[in-house]
Amino acid sequence: MNGKISANNVEMNRTSVCRSLTAAAASWLRRAPSIWLLIFCTGYSPAAQRYTPPANHRLDLIVDANWRFIRQDIPGAAGAGFDDSSWTNVNLPHTWNNLDGQAGVKNYYRGMGWYRKHYTPDKSLADRHCFLKFDGAFSVTDVYVNGGFVGEHRGGFAAFVFDITPYLNLGADNVIAVKVNNAMNADIPPLSADFTFFGGLYRDVHLLVTDPVQISPLDHSSPGIYLRTTGVSSNSANLQVTALISNATATVQTVTVRTVLTDAATNIVTVLTNIVALQPATATNIAANTTIAKPHLWNGRSDPYLYRTFTEVWKGSKVVDVVSQPLGFRCFSVDPNLGFFLNGRHYDLHGVSMHQDWQDRGWAITDAQRNTNFMLLKEIGATAVRLSHYEQDDYIYQLADQNGIVVWSEIPLVNRITESPAFYANAEQQLVELIRQRYNHPSVVCWGVFNEITMHPGPRPVNLVRHLTQLAAEEDPTRPSTSAANARDDEPSTWCTKLNALNRYFGWYDGTLGEFGPWADNIHGHYPDRCIGVSEYGAGASIYQHSEDPVLEPENSGHYHPEEYENRFHETYWQEMQARPFLWCKFVWNMFDFAVAGRSEGDTPGRNDKGLVTYDRQVRKDAFYYYKANWTTDPMVYITGHTFTNRLTNTITAKVYANCDSVELFLNGISQGAHTSTNCIFTWPVTLSGGANYVKAIGNKDTVQTTDSLVWSAPALLPASGRRVDAEAPDGPVANSLR
Repeated sequence: MNGKISANNVEMNRTSVCRSLTAAAASWLRRAPSIWLLIFCTGYSPAAQRYTPPANHRLDLIVDANWRFIRQDIPGAAGAGFDDSSWTNVNLPHTWNNLDGQAGVKNYYRGMGWYRKHYTPDKSLADRHCFLKFDGAFSVTDVYVNGGFVGEHRGGFAAFVFDITPYLNLGADNVIAVKVNNAMNADIPPLSADFTFFGGLYRDVHLLVTDPVQISPLDHSSPGIYLRTTGVSSNSANLQVTALISNATATVQTVTVRTVLTDAATNIVTVLTNIVALQPATATNIAANTTIAKPHLWNGRSDPYLYRTFTEVWKGSKVVDVVSQPLGFRCFSVDPNLGFFLNGRHYDLHGVSMHQDWQDRGWAITDAQRNTNFMLLKEIGATAVRLSHYEQDDYIYQLADQNGIVVWSEIPLVNRITESPAFYANAEQQLVELIRQRYNHPSVVCWGVFNEITMHPGPRPVNLVRHLTQLAAEEDPTRPSTSAANARDDEPSTWCTKLNALNRYFGWYDGTLGEFGPWADNIHGHYPDRCIGVSEYGAGASIYQHSEDPVLEPENSGHYHPEEYENRFHETYWQEMQARPFLWCKFVWNMFDFAVAGRSEGDTPGRNDKGLVTYDRQVRKDAFYYYKANWTTDPMVYITGHTFTNRLTNTITAKVYANCDSVELFLNGISQGAHTSTNCIFTWPVTLSGGANYVKAIGNKDTVQTTDSLVWSAPALLPASGRRVDAEAPDGPVANSLR
């Protein structure tokens, strides 16, 4: 690849990311059976009028309540008459590893668990089609209805759907039985990883009810609607809407497929209409195209403007199905020397990587908890998030769309591979699922095909990576592939994807602080035409462990991870990265502490403590505020050491993170002077009195004043002996909890 990667057509020596639909790229749209006759196709742009969606024949019922569960394999548990009365009653989402998976024991339970639910569908559902949709289960899931085997899904992070219409008894009791297995499986990535594999039905389960003629949910659990934007600018944008329409009847059905595009205020922008004759027992791709004049662009954090499409299926004068999808018009490009551009303007992609687990909940989290995650992402000023290391719940992508946070989304190809055809096929499956399920989200700008794939010994991954890179381009030519590599700079698999990124931990796992800048300059010099980013960097930190100056690098695998070293690490790294605009992305590892069953380090076994926020989301660490000072513009000031309440000596350096023009520090009511800074770091040498010391920082930015304060306890000197007496540690919770 040479030169700039772009989301619009560019000159011949540059590689386009977003181009017209090619035969190769369209191949997936042709894989479903599609025998159909186009009778009529039209599009029009009416005068501004509000759109009111018609009454929808489709039902989406959450069936999370009142499941029976047992954490073992039980012969006969699939049977309708099986007695599950002794099992535990649970509500979904649920995982059986929420406690042992975070306890720091390598032998946390990895095996089978069974779920059973009794359900009575109403007789009114006669002549309808019923589907079971699972938003996520780890990792092999077998589904039975009334003792009949419906199907198996292999993979732990994508949604999946089964048609259960032939198995249901309407108006009577039905038994849904689900066996989930999170044991290691050599045919399914990830084979291993530096995070806990939480078993169970850890996301929602839905009963979808549709007309026999419907927008199909069976294409890898995609929405069945695919929105492709090309040629996007502030003047115009091309839009192609493809709907996968299924005719499950035994006769030809003539239907009207009508897509209404609305703006954010639900005003109709344009309407696309196709009239088609659907052959019996087929699924058909129906495509329509239009050009939108002067689109309101989706413009990241500053203006995440969203349109919506409503695709209606009509049989005569009756609407039988409606599916709505988000739509954002944006173009982006990546330049090897200048980094990322959004809608023709440089847009710095800085942010964090983020796992999906939460203390005591594992992966079985709620939308309210996902909202908290995004509240913190917005507060810190992230423009991008890397969803590590797997496809996450659709609500996460919705939040990213709505809040203007750019997304790197990836599959869980981690640590090593096997070369079996089954492993290759499952990696392909997970990539196709990811792309088709998240295809319409404007926040997503790239598809990640692996993370640290050479971490453990095994077969060379380069052939698989090349294959997945090609597959990603065929599935979606509008977004580039990327990868997160940790191998030597000359490892071939590092350079297969269109965009490249590396995980580098100078001053933690290897090297010393200050080596990142020379390394980045060197690799940029060796690969001047490659788009290079940083997919991970970080250091561990305990809010209960602290160090006065000089702050020395701790042993990364040890149990002492002082918070002050994390501060020093990020101060050094960010200043080195900020000075190098060729880095197309910069992702801190990690936003939150997370569970790793095999780790025993820091203050808590079973935890990776590199997060900027604690695992329970209750405490923002100092480094969180360092990035907030650098990444946000609303005036803020923060005194480091809110969790370091008992200082180890009297003579210390007081440090403040702020984005203000000047900051004045007060110690016990006495000014220590007003300082300015060019890097958001303000320091003062101070001498603390024995006992309590009251510290206040006042920041001024333009005409706005902001403050922060805390109390430090310092050692006391006994006049008679001159010996130092350490202040007693206070009881109570750590300061700086979420408010």
